[in-house]
Amino acid sequence: ERVIAGDTPGLTRDSISVSWLWKNRPVQIVDTAGIRRGAKRERSNEIEDLAVLDAMRAMKTADVAVLVLDAQAQYIQRQELAIADAVVREGRALVVAANKMDLIVDADYTAKDFAVAVQDQIESRYPMLRRTPVVAMSSLLGENVRNLMPVVFNARDRWERMISTGQLNRWKDEVMDEHSPPMQNHRPTKIKYIIQTKGRPPTFLLFCNVSQLPVNYLRYLTRNFQDTFDMFGMEVRLVVKRSAENPFDGKKQKKETTGIGGWQGRQKRMTAHLKKTGSPIQKGKRMQRQKKRW
Repeated sequence: ERVIAGDTPGLTRDSISVSWLWKNRPVQIVDTAGIRRGAKRERSNEIEDLAVLDAMRAMKTADVAVLVLDAQAQYIQRQELAIADAVVREGRALVVAANKMDLIVDADYTAKDFAVAVQDQIESRYPMLRRTPVVAMSSLLGENVRNLMPVVFNARDRWERMISTGQLNRWKDEVMDEHSPPMQNHRPTKIKYIIQTKGRPPTFLLFCNVSQLPVNYLRYLTRNFQDTFDMFGMEVRLVVKRSAENPFDGKKQKKETTGIGGWQGRQKRMTAHLKKTGSPIQKGKRMQRQKKRW
């Protein structure tokens, strides 16, 4: 009841927030204004520019951004692809809602065919957005509208998922066995271990014997990671850090001892005894002297 819908361009100006419950789960939906290209905006006033800025602010604070497409256009426009890229670069999870499918779907062309076509168009432009969740629906007829929220919550759960270090390193070993990283400076490149630093968006730290990995190999890791852990429709951030030692290998660094009871004190006592007697301290006598001292 708070949102006005219509065919007039620029009808929505403010980002309107609506709070409600979906299957006893709290949801806050923000209806934003459409984002048109700068060349197509009205130059007579700054209202549309302010509406676009308000929509971008809402996108940056969202968990999941739903990009609504007009299926009647038959293809994804450049501006819509740019919005999808901005959502993922910002670290949000992306879901595509292809509306008005009732205008193009017939007996030979199903909603699933249309959803796959939309996925292919997005992937051809941005390979990292492969297999982005797409819901083909008709808001006018109410077809497949109920399928949107389960997809949105599934994307949110995957977006904030935390993966154990053991599972990550098992995946790392399998990936390196299948395709090892290329050599750098005539030395083999090794990925020692990997940990997840945070979710929302999923970020992972790769400790290597080099400061950076080739771009092609990082793309290979990203694609394999998405296939293994179902991280589609979001950016998987793999950060490479050079590491000399593995802090999880269980080895303890040898502590330096100083003072009277350390190696410096023992060396002084052995030197003094050698000057006085002309012979080194024997092990038994040294133990006896320590007992007498105590």
